[in-house]
Amino acid sequence: MALNPEMRASDADRDRVAAALREHCAQGRIDVDELGERLEGVYRARTLGDLQRVTDDLPEEDMYELPVPASRRSTPARRGSGGLYRSGLRTGWATYAAVNVLCFVIWLLAAVPSGNWYPWWLWVAGPWGVMMLAGQIFGSDDDRR
Repeated sequence: MALNPEMRASDADRDRVAAALREHCAQGRIDVDELGERLEGVYRARTLGDLQRVTDDLPEEDMYELPVPASRRSTPARRGSGGLYRSGLRTGWATYAAVNVLCFVIWLLAAVPSGNWYPWWLWVAGPWGVMMLAGQIFGSDDDRR
């Protein structure tokens, strides 16, 4: 249902339009001086039509925040070679290395004074490494295309 432009505006309506104007200013559509002029108009507005006239030349929503149509492929996540999947693998390998170096150092610090040389850290490194390697080898279907 379309709103009647002659309907009286509430304080909440004025605050909503003022917040939208501040956002337009932050995005560079209007400058600070124009923001001040438009805010004066917003707080002087008596009807919804008055509020609409203050923002007639501004978009209601940011075009860059709209969803990507199903007919078009989204590409921001696939910058460079491999996209987010490859970036996630690099992060996974870095975490794997950091945790296993830490386990090895703890094992070494405990094994030297006690003489217990059982390599328990391999129970951390082994299964985790096998899973990481499987992910690296078999990869994502998208990366094979």
